[in-house]
Amino acid sequence: MNSPLVPNYARVPLAFERGEGSWLVTRRGERYLDFGSGIAVNNLGHAHPRLVEALKAQAEKLWHVSNIFEIPEGERLAQRLADNSFADQVMFCNSGAEANEAAIKMARRYHYLKGQPERYRILTFENAFHGRTIATIAAGGQAKYLEGFGPKAEGFDQVPFGDHEAMRAAVTPQTAAIMIEPIQGEGGVRAVPHVCLRGLRELCDETGTLLIYDEVQTGFGRTGKLFGHEWSGVAPDIMSVAKALGGGFPVGAVLATADAATGLTAGSHGTTFGGNPLAMAVGNAVLDVMEEPGFFDQVNHAGLVLRQRLAELGDRFPDIIGEIRGTALMTGLRLNVPNADFVAATRAQHLLCIPAGDNVVRLYPPLTISEADLLEGVQRIEAACIALQDSMAASEKAGAST
Repeated sequence: MNSPLVPNYARVPLAFERGEGSWLVTRRGERYLDFGSGIAVNNLGHAHPRLVEALKAQAEKLWHVSNIFEIPEGERLAQRLADNSFADQVMFCNSGAEANEAAIKMARRYHYLKGQPERYRILTFENAFHGRTIATIAAGGQAKYLEGFGPKAEGFDQVPFGDHEAMRAAVTPQTAAIMIEPIQGEGGVRAVPHVCLRGLRELCDETGTLLIYDEVQTGFGRTGKLFGHEWSGVAPDIMSVAKALGGGFPVGAVLATADAATGLTAGSHGTTFGGNPLAMAVGNAVLDVMEEPGFFDQVNHAGLVLRQRLAELGDRFPDIIGEIRGTALMTGLRLNVPNADFVAATRAQHLLCIPAGDNVVRLYPPLTISEADLLEGVQRIEAACIALQDSMAASEKAGAST
C-alpha cells in the first residue's frame, strides 16, 4: 500500500511502539538496543521518568500562550542556560535549523546596527551541516543538499576543513561571522582540534568577526561536558542548540553574549511555538538530570569503556573498522566497508546506529546507558563484524571459483 507521507525519507521498515531507557520495542515485541538516540536527541534515553513527569504535569496546566506574554518556565530555563554557559541571553525556537537561521540573522543584524550593513557574509567549513532550510543548506554548502533548490542563497562561503590559512584569507570586510561545529556530526564525526577553535577565537577578535558554534549535535552532554566547545577553553559569541535540550520534545535555542544579542531587537525575529510551556518544562527537567552530581563523570567513563572495546574490535577486524573518531559518547567509526552494509548488519543484530558522511557510522547511545547495556551493544557490533567478514569471505570464494 502506498503511504500518504511525502517520500523524502527512505524509512526503514521498523515501527517502534515504546521505549525503555536504552531500548526500543517494536509493535511485534522485538527489542532493539538504541545506539542512535534519535540522532543525538534522546540523550537521557527513552521515557525517562523525570521528563515524563514534567511533561504530564505541564500538559495538565497550560500548553500554549504565544510569546506575546511572559512564559515563566522559559525565563527560568534561559537563566539556567546562561548560568551554565558563556551566554547572557537566550532565544527559544523549535529546532536546530531554526536556531541556526536565528544565529545567522543575529550576526548579520549585529553588524547592520553598528553601521556596517556590508558585513553579511558567513564563513563555514566544507562538509558542514547546519540544517535543511534554504539558508542553512547554503551555509553547509554540500551539493547533495543544494541540488534542485535553485540558486544557492547569497552570503555563504565555505573553506576546507582544518585549513587555517584558507580561513584567514577568506575573512574580508564583508565577513559577519564564522560558523562551525566543534565536531562535525553529519560530516563524519570529525572533531575540530581545540587549538583550531582557539585560533578561530583569536581571528574573530582580531577582525571584529562574530564566532558562531553550532552545537545542535554536540550539546547537552554528548561529548562529556554540557557543551562540546568547553573542552577547548574558548567560547563563541553565539551558539545554536536543539536536539537533546528537549530529550525528544522539539525545542531549540540560540545563546548569545549581550553584545551579540543586540542584533535581534523587538520585532526583528519571531517564532509562534518557540519557548512554549511544554518545551520549557521538559528543558528544565533535562537540566535537572544533567546537573546531578557525577552525571558527566558517568558519561566520560562510558565513553572510555566504549572506545576501549571498539579499539579491540578494530584490531580484530581491520578490514571492516578503519578509524575510531569523536569523544565520550559522540563516537564514529570510519569503515573499510560501505557504511550502509554495516548499519544493516548491526540492525540484523537488533542494534541501531546512524550513517554519516565520509563512510562513517555514528554510535550515539543514551548518556544514561548502563555499562551492561553498553557492553551488550559492543557484543552486537562484534557479531555484525563477524557476519560482514563471513560475507566478504564468501564473496571472495565465489569470485575465485568463477
